[in-house]
Amino acid sequence: MGYVKTAMLMAAMTALFMGVGYLIGGAGGAVIALVVAAAMNAFTWWNSDSMVLRMHNAQPVTPGDRMGLHAMVADLARNAGMPEPKVYLIDTPQPNAFATGRNPENAAVAVTSGLLRSLTREELAGVVAHELAHIRNYDTAIMTVTATFAGAISMLANFALFFGGSRERLGLIGTLLMMMLAPLAAALVQMAISRTREYAADKMGAEICGQPLWLASALEKIAVGAARIDNHAAERNPATAHMFIINPLHAHKHDNLFATHPATENRIAALRALASQSWPAPRTTPLSSSSIPKSRARGPKGPWT
Repeated sequence: MGYVKTAMLMAAMTALFMGVGYLIGGAGGAVIALVVAAAMNAFTWWNSDSMVLRMHNAQPVTPGDRMGLHAMVADLARNAGMPEPKVYLIDTPQPNAFATGRNPENAAVAVTSGLLRSLTREELAGVVAHELAHIRNYDTAIMTVTATFAGAISMLANFALFFGGSRERLGLIGTLLMMMLAPLAAALVQMAISRTREYAADKMGAEICGQPLWLASALEKIAVGAARIDNHAAERNPATAHMFIINPLHAHKHDNLFATHPATENRIAALRALASQSWPAPRTTPLSSSSIPKSRARGPKGPWT
């Protein structure tokens, strides 16, 4: 059902975008809007990963790093049956993580230094497995496209006052309403897609690492840390908030229309329900202790090497 809901929401985003284009310029405007959207998505499709990593000043983690982070990601990627993504470290005290990339062959996982200091090795494995699930499910590509659509819809709505066609169809009041409501509707669809994909990634992440309770425990700790510790790079780039495992901008506590993530307590409850069922073993061998960071010690400010 998660995939069906995502497809429906993506169709709604496309229809909304073309609808705004039609109101501005008629049938020709709808076609132009679709072409513009395709061009914008093509650019972000190829460049989104590097753009986001630069926004958060993420530094690459090389094989053999002293915390064993790179080896852990590689081990989990094998469990997931997917290519090994690049690994990055973000120097911020807020515990958090995200994945980016247009496909599993061109992807990256980024974790914060605060995450490494806050979690046990099992909890960290649960978080990384969740991010790998996003990559394997192509969620990173989907969210890139929806974010681009949302931005383009806002741009088109702001152009509405400068085009006579929209005023003829809607009148001045209708045009002003469209300027306010179209971006809001786009944002709501974007948030709904993000919330849908989080539940699916939680479940698949539990399958990858083999233990739902690892991620459940990690989510509890990350939620507490994200609520009291600022992530300044995320505050400067709020459009990237939906990418993180927990909203870095201090999300609402309940599942509502304006939340970029499901309520953490709901996600934890779903994971605990999974743990109470008969649980399949990981696809390959379980994680070796040597492949998971063994220490919570404070690391250096630069990349872990």
